[in-house]
Amino acid sequence: MIDLSKKKLFLFDLDGVLTAGKEKPIKLGGTKVINKIRSKKGKRFFVLTNDSTDTVETILERLQRFDIPVKYEEILTSAKLTAQYVAKRYPKGTYFLVGERGLEEELNREGLRRTRGTRADVVVVGLDRWLTYNKLDKASEVARNGASIIACHYARLYMFKNRVAMAVGPIVKAIEYASGKKAVAIGKPSRLMFELALEKAGCKPEDAVMVGDQEETDILGAKKMGITSIMVKTGVYSRGETKTNADAVVETVDDVSDGI
Repeated sequence: MIDLSKKKLFLFDLDGVLTAGKEKPIKLGGTKVINKIRSKKGKRFFVLTNDSTDTVETILERLQRFDIPVKYEEILTSAKLTAQYVAKRYPKGTYFLVGERGLEEELNREGLRRTRGTRADVVVVGLDRWLTYNKLDKASEVARNGASIIACHYARLYMFKNRVAMAVGPIVKAIEYASGKKAVAIGKPSRLMFELALEKAGCKPEDAVMVGDQEETDILGAKKMGITSIMVKTGVYSRGETKTNADAVVETVDDVSDGI
């Protein structure tokens, strides 16, 4: 394990790192390493997840049930950050949703209003496991009618029921292609998510560490920011990827505690 003793901020992906699955989630680790961070003065952490289907409350309850000691304000999700981003640019605005209940709740919490018509200020795109052709077609029509496209993230894959499944990226690409418009992506590997985490912690990139299971989101995003990156073998990486540009590779997230 590389020396992490001088690092001040630790960022942990959720699916494939701390837990796996949604309907019947299992614990992969996190209790040991987070307790180690809490025991060290001047160190902080965030759960930095592209999860776009759950509210922060749902994720918090899941982690606490697994005895992973996380607080509400230490969870940064693509759903919540996307809702805040949209609300800042379209106060009290309208949105057409391609996504699930958790994302809708975060958007409504920000004072935004959902429309099922063909006009809106923005098309918001998250993971939608009940996606239909009609919804995709209508989303592209709303975008062609003038709406911006805001995506929770561009990731291709995520861990679903202990296997790798299609994520938000392919859905966004379909709407972009049909509408002729480019989406703004909030989650990893976008700089926006990393910048917000660094800002909240008052930390420089060189003082931070990203722990993830995906090369093109967690590791690539961290590398572009100048953040040290660590790959775990409990998620997408272990399901076929054989190469990584991460600064270190560990079996599980709790192995990171050895370097702190």
